Amino acid sequence: MLKSLRKVLKSSSLSLMSLILSGLIVIGGIYFYMAIHLPDVSQLKEMSMQLPLRIFTSDGKLIGEFGEKKRIPVTLDQVPKLVIYAILDTEDQRFYEHRGVDFISILRAGKVVLASGKRSQGASTITMQVARNFFLNREKTISRKLNEILLAFKIDRTFSKQEILELYINKIYLGQRAYGLAAAAQVYYGKRLNELTLPQMAMLAGLAQAPSRDNPIINTAGAKQRRNHVLQRMLENGHINLAEYNTAVSAPIAARYHELLPEVQAPYVAEMARSEVVQQFGDAAYDSGMKVYTTIDSHLQATANQALHDGILAYDERHGYRGPEKHLSSSSRNTWRKELLDIPLYNDLQPAAVIDVNTNAISALLVNGNIITITANNFAWAHPQLVSGDVIRTYQNASGQWRLAQVPKIEGAFVGLNPKNGAVLALLGGFSYASSSYNRAIQGGRQTGSGFKPFIFSAALDKKEYSLATVINDAPVVISDPISRTLWRPTNDTEKFYGPTRLRTALIESRNVTSIRLLRAIGIPYTVQYLKRFGFEGHDEVPPYSPLALGTGTITPLKIAAGYAVFANGGYKVDPYFIQSVVDRKNKVLAESKPATIPEVKAAKFPQATRVITAQNAYLITSALKDVIAQGTARKAAALRRTDLAGKTGTTNNEIDAWFTGYNSDIVATVWMGFDKPETTYEHGATAALPVWMQFMEIALAGKPESSMPRPEGIITARIDPETGLLPRPGQKKAIFELFANGTVPTEVAPMQVSPVAGTSTEEDGTVSEPLF
Repeated sequence: MLKSLRKVLKSSSLSLMSLILSGLIVIGGIYFYMAIHLPDVSQLKEMSMQLPLRIFTSDGKLIGEFGEKKRIPVTLDQVPKLVIYAILDTEDQRFYEHRGVDFISILRAGKVVLASGKRSQGASTITMQVARNFFLNREKTISRKLNEILLAFKIDRTFSKQEILELYINKIYLGQRAYGLAAAAQVYYGKRLNELTLPQMAMLAGLAQAPSRDNPIINTAGAKQRRNHVLQRMLENGHINLAEYNTAVSAPIAARYHELLPEVQAPYVAEMARSEVVQQFGDAAYDSGMKVYTTIDSHLQATANQALHDGILAYDERHGYRGPEKHLSSSSRNTWRKELLDIPLYNDLQPAAVIDVNTNAISALLVNGNIITITANNFAWAHPQLVSGDVIRTYQNASGQWRLAQVPKIEGAFVGLNPKNGAVLALLGGFSYASSSYNRAIQGGRQTGSGFKPFIFSAALDKKEYSLATVINDAPVVISDPISRTLWRPTNDTEKFYGPTRLRTALIESRNVTSIRLLRAIGIPYTVQYLKRFGFEGHDEVPPYSPLALGTGTITPLKIAAGYAVFANGGYKVDPYFIQSVVDRKNKVLAESKPATIPEVKAAKFPQATRVITAQNAYLITSALKDVIAQGTARKAAALRRTDLAGKTGTTNNEIDAWFTGYNSDIVATVWMGFDKPETTYEHGATAALPVWMQFMEIALAGKPESSMPRPEGIITARIDPETGLLPRPGQKKAIFELFANGTVPTEVAPMQVSPVAGTSTEEDGTVSEPLF
C-alpha cells in the first residue's frame, strides 16, 4: 500500500511538473510571440509628438496657434522639482526602483480587488503609461495589458529614467485638448510651469488618472478631492511640510479656460497665415509642428493696434453715447459677476456693472471682482444717464485711468507695407477679431475717393504733354448717363468752382472737377490700361467711366497700399506678401518667400522688381503729395515735423468712406474707416483716418532719419507764372518754382492778362460734345 501511495504521489508530481512546464511553455510562447510583434520602442527617440501650427512675427513673437491638440514641449530641467515630486508621489512612487513594471504595486492592487471586489487604481507605472500613450489604445483587455507590461520592460531597458519621465510630462493627456503639463498649465491657469503655485501643481499632477472626471473647470468638487489627495501624498513623502499642506488644501479651485496668449495681437494676420499654409500643406499643418514666420514687425503691429483702437474710439466718442448695453436686475454682486462672464470681451473693452453714479465718478464692478472708479473727465464726453446695475464698457487709457466706452459700430482697417519689397509690416482687418473675423484689409473693396487721384495724375504726367504746371479749368461740367438718362453735375467738396487750376494745386486741394476734366482729356481707355501698372484692373476696381477720377472703384486697403508703394520706391511694382518662411519642428525650411525687390536693395538672392513708371513720374507725384501734407487737405500731419512724408486723403460720396494713405521711402501706411453696411460717417478722411495714420507714423518713425526718394536725373526746376503755368514774363515778381520732367518745361511765356475760362460742357456715351477746357 505504501508503495502504491508513493507511486501515486510520484505520478501526481510528474503530472504537476508537466502541467507547470506546459504552462511555462505556453506563457513563454505567448511572451515570445507578443515580444516579436511589439513595436520598436527605440523609435520613441524619433517619434514626433503632434504639435500645433504656430504663427510668429518676423522677430519671433507668437501671434497665433492652431490645432486640435495643445502641446508645449519642455525639457526636464524646465520642470519645477515640486511638479516632479507631485507626479511621482501620486503616479509612481517607486519609479526609480522598478524596471518599468512595479510588481509590488500590482500585487497590492490585486489584494485590494480580492478583499473588496472593487478595481484598484495605482498599478500602472509611469513607464506603462508612456507605453500606452505612445503605442496602444485605452481598450481594457488582457492582451492590451500584457502588451503594455512588455512594452514597459522594453522602454525601461532602452531609455533612462529621466528620458521616460520627460516623455510622460510632454505626452500625457490632461483634458481640454491639453497634452503635457506645460500645455495644461497654460490652458487651466494661463501660466508657465515655473509660475504655478503648489495647489496648481498638485491639481495638474493629479489629472492624468481621470482628466474628464477631475477636470477643475467642469467638476470643482471632484477636482479639489483629487488635488488634495496629491497634496496628502506629497506630505506623507516629506516633499511639503504641514504648513504648506494646510495652506494648499484650503486654496480654491481657480481654474478656467485660457487660450494661449499671443505675444503680439495680430489675429487677422494669424488667420491669413493659417489659411495660406493649410492650402499649401493640407490638414497635416495642424499637428506636424510647423512654424510660420510672417513679415510682421512686432513693434509696428503693436503701434498700429493702438492707433486704430484710439482712432475708432475717438470717432465713437465724437458721435455720442448710445447708452448701457443692458441692465442687471439682481442686486447680488456675485450674480453680476456670473452675468458679466457671459458678455464677450471686444478688444480691451471690458464689461462692467455700475455700482454707483454721481457727478464726479462712476464706480463699477469688473468680471474679476475688482471695483473701479471712472472719474468725471473720463465719462464727461458721454453725459451718461446711468443707474446701478447698468452694464457699460470700460478700458484703461494710456495714463492708466479707466475710461467709459462703448462697443463701436464703425469699423476700420490698417495696412503697413515695406515699399522696397512688399512685405506687410502691420495689418488689422477690424477693431476686434472676436466681434468680427471679416478682414477689411484684404476682403472686399471700398470706394477710395480722392485717394485714387494720384494714379490719375500719374497717368497724365506719363503722356509728357502734361506737367504739374498744366492748367485745367475747374469749371462746371455736366455728364450724361445714357443708361439711366440722368445728368451728373460733379462739384468740389466746397461746392465752389475755382477756374484755371494747375495740376499741383488740384492734387493738393483735392479738386474733383479738375480731376474729372483731366481724366476726360487724357482718355478713359488709356487711363484704364495705365492703371494696370499699379495692380488695379477689372470693372470693380477700375470702372471705365468719368467718376473713376473720384475713386469710385472698389479696392482693398492692401491693394491701395501696394499702389502707393510704386510712388514711394521710385517707380517699381512690388507684390504684397506676409509669409517670410515656413519651417518644420526641426526648423528645416519648407517654404520661403523670395519677393521681387527694388534694385537699390542689395539682395542677390531675390529677383528684381519691375519698373512700371519712370523715376521722374514717381518723384513728381511724391513732390505734390508732400505738399498735401505741407499745405493741403492733410496739413494736420505737418505737426509731425518731417519733410519726407507724402500722402493723400480720401473721402467718398456722402462721406461713406474715410481714407488716408501716406508714406516715405521706408514705409507706406493706409487707413480706412467706415461702416460695414455703408452709411455716412459724417466725417472726411482728414478727420477720421488721418489721425490714426499720424499716431502710427509718429511712433514708427521716432528716432529715424528722414528717408525720401533722391531726385532722379531728368528733373528740372523752372520758374513759372502761377496763374497760367507758363514761363513768367520778363521781370515778373510773382513767379514760382515748379518741377518738370525733361521735355515738359513750358516754352510759351505767360500773356500780360489772363482771361478766365469758364463754361459748361455736356458729354454723352463717353464722347465730348463740347470742349472741356
